[in-house]
Amino acid sequence: MALKSIDLEVKRGQSVVIFGPNGAGKTTFLKILSTVMMPTGGTVIMDGIDIKKKPAEVRRMIGVISHESYLYDELTARENLRFFGRMYGLAKGELEERTDELLANVDLLKRGDDRVGSFSRGMKQRLSIARALMHKPSVLLMDEPYTGLDQKAAETFESVMGRLDTDQVTKVMVSHNIERALQLSDRAIIMDNGKIVHDSPSTVFSGTEDFRHTYMSLVCGDTDAEGITNLQ
Repeated sequence: MALKSIDLEVKRGQSVVIFGPNGAGKTTFLKILSTVMMPTGGTVIMDGIDIKKKPAEVRRMIGVISHESYLYDELTARENLRFFGRMYGLAKGELEERTDELLANVDLLKRGDDRVGSFSRGMKQRLSIARALMHKPSVLLMDEPYTGLDQKAAETFESVMGRLDTDQVTKVMVSHNIERALQLSDRAIIMDNGKIVHDSPSTVFSGTEDFRHTYMSLVCGDTDAEGITNLQ
């Protein structure tokens, strides 16, 4: 999906959630922010750095959480985190300390020496959260992070998000889950047909039904509200 005249500024420490129907351009937008895809026009600046000119520098400051875990099944949980930590240049002492800290945060410390291939879907997602935070990113990009999470994994995810330094870590999430995503964000954006059609503080909505009404009034052709759910 091509993006059309997107003009967006996100301040340091903000937590932004993006909603929209399939094909609205949400994932394309995240791919550009994560340097997986380069924009064919326009400029993207992250913390003063042009992502086209210095993509490697941008990658060092971002963490990515997706419905894909990006983990190696043949390695243990601890080995996975060490591998990604070394990729980001963590020193040995810091690497071991950070690995144990994150395994504890996602409630996997006792399973740290087990192969990831033996983990459930929820456990893998919890470990993928730890992987994304290994290098203490200043920008966290999340593409449908609730997909496939059981209740425990969802609660762990929210607990870890709550412990982040909210003044320093900027969070951008794409989600279909109204209730959970609005609770984690302070700014709600709706995209449709490659454009931003709504941008406001999350607090302007009195609840999920209020948001759903706004969404349905703005998104063209999404009569079944495929871009949003209200899962518990």
